[in-house]
Amino acid sequence: LQETMMRVLLLVSALSAVNGFTTTNSWVTRTVPAVSRAATRRAVAMDVDKITSDAETKMKKSLDSVQSNLDTLRAGRASANLLDRVVVDYYGAETPLNQLAGISVTGGQALTIDPYDKSTLGDIERALMESDLGMTPNNNGETIRLNIPALTEDRRKELSKTAKSLGEDGKTALRNVRRDAVDKVKKLAKAGDISEDQGKDGEDAVQKMTDKYVKEIETVIKKKEADIMKV
Repeated sequence: LQETMMRVLLLVSALSAVNGFTTTNSWVTRTVPAVSRAATRRAVAMDVDKITSDAETKMKKSLDSVQSNLDTLRAGRASANLLDRVVVDYYGAETPLNQLAGISVTGGQALTIDPYDKSTLGDIERALMESDLGMTPNNNGETIRLNIPALTEDRRKELSKTAKSLGEDGKTALRNVRRDAVDKVKKLAKAGDISEDQGKDGEDAVQKMTDKYVKEIETVIKKKEADIMKV
C-alpha cells in the first residue's frame, strides 16, 4: 500500500510539472505575438512620422529656394545677390558666376565683378548680356562694372510678375511633396499596416504642413512685390 501511494504521488507530481510547463508555454505563445504586434505598431507609427518629417524638410527647402530666387530680383539697389542666378559657360560647364569671380558693391548703385581667372572676362560679359538683368556690363579688361539704373514703372511691373511666377513655382514644388507624402501614407493604410484613422491623421498632418508653407511663400512674395513697387 505504501508503495502504491508513493507511485500515485510521483504520478501527480509529474502531471503537475507537465501541466505547469504547458501553462507557461501557452503564456509565452500568447505573449510573444502580442509583443511583436506592439513593436510593429510602433515601427509603423515611426514610418508615418518619418514621412511627415521628410516632407517638412523638403517643403522648407522649397521655401528657401523661393527666397533665394527672390533675392536675385533687384529693387533699385545694388546687391551681390542680384547675380546669384547668372551662370557662365566655363570650359563647357555651366558654372555660377559667384564661383568664378569676386562681386562687390561700389558706390551704392554699382556692382564690380573681379574674375579669379582673367581669361574668363569675355565669357562672364557674355553671360551677363544674355541674362534677364536688363543691365549692360562695362568691361575694362580687368574687371566688369554693372551700373544699377533706376527702375522704370514697366520694369517694376515686369519684376513683380517674375516674383509671382517664382512663388507659383514654389507652391507647385510644395504640392508635389504633399502628393508624394500622401501616397506613401495611403500605401501603409492599404497594406493594413495602419488603421484608416491613422491614415487620415497622417494625410491631415501633411495637408496642414502644406498650407503652412504655402502661406509662408505667399508672405515672402507679397513682401518682395511691395519692395519692387516702392518708388
